[in-house]
Amino acid sequence: MKPDIATRKDIELIMRNFYGNLLSDAEIAYIFIDVAKIDLEKHLPHLADFWEQNILNIGSYRNNVLKIHVDLHELEPLTANHFQIWLRHFNATIDESFSGEKSELMKTRALSIATVMQLKLT
Repeated sequence: MKPDIATRKDIELIMRNFYGNLLSDAEIAYIFIDVAKIDLEKHLPHLADFWEQNILNIGSYRNNVLKIHVDLHELEPLTANHFQIWLRHFNATIDESFSGEKSELMKTRALSIATVMQLKLT
């Protein structure tokens, strides 16, 4: 049986593997590489902060996630297909290494966030 998500290191592993998968998917990688031009090493700690707060209730993440994505959407429209790809990779990445209550919570929260973002961006 796989362990459940329990630490920041678990979240960091998920985020590193998740972005590795996203950046290898031509249907969505260009948004991160060409449009957002993310520096993954600088971006990963912010992602871990966000999910650590949302899943482990630790930390004080304060960035406006919706605003970040609204700004990105203005540069490159984020479509329903982009969100589906994002969620597919997100869920698969969690399922590769983890299982349990926190794992399911993380996937559920990701679906909620993606749904709200899609509604706000239209």
